[in-house]
Formats: sequence, C-alpha cells, structure tokens
Amino acid sequence: MNLLHGERLRGVHPDLIKLVYRAAIAAPWDLLVIEGIRSIERQTQLFVQGASKTMNSRHIPGVDGLGKAVDIAPAPGGQASWAWPLYHILAPVVKRSAKELNIPIEWGGEWATFPDGPHWQLPREQYP
Repeated sequence: MNLLHGERLRGVHPDLIKLVYRAAIAAPWDLLVIEGIRSIERQTQLFVQGASKTMNSRHIPGVDGLGKAVDIAPAPGGQASWAWPLYHILAPVVKRSAKELNIPIEWGGEWATFPDGPHWQLPREQYP
C-alpha cells in the first residue's frame, strides 16, 4: 500500500519513520500521515481546543531535535478515515511491524482517559 503525505514525517525520529513505512507496506489500505512534529504554538492551539490533553506532547521535538510521535490514519480510497473499527484493524499491523523492527511503540488508542486512534509514539523510557 501507499504512504500518503510521507513528507510530514520530516523531523520525526528515524525509528518511527521506518516503522510507519513498514506498516504502510503491510496495511490493507493506504495510510495517511496526518502530523509528525509540532511547534509549541500548534500544540497550544490543540490543547486550547481540547484536541490534546497535554503540553508535553511527543510531537514536539526533544533536545535531540526529533519528534517522537506521529498521527497516521487509514486511508481507504486515499481519504483519511476516522472510523474506530479501521484503527482496530490498523493497530495490530503497526504493532507487528514494530516487533519485526524491534522498535518499542505505544498506541494512543489504548489510552484509558483520552483514546487517540491515529496517535503512535516512541516510549519515553527508551527514547527520552
């Protein structure tokens, strides 16, 4: 399958880029990169709108200058979908790809208080 808007991965940690490309090959439909790195201004905007619950986002580049999170959406027919059933199909594909690459990964769709289906991030323990 295709990875749409892969240029949005610019500035994201190389391990996360490898993972997204591997998942795009294995996914049953195209994947769309919604967002990679974010400025503090963009994160503030999302926080104020209630679309994010933190100002400590992994999308904001760390001291190494790299973002450690990416938002991707299933894109059957080339259009992003927000349908949760598709994210539950995509999640095992991304997790299997991460295992094959030996890259630890966290899925926002598993968060109890604010599930975020498109969100994938490298864990802070391994990627400070």
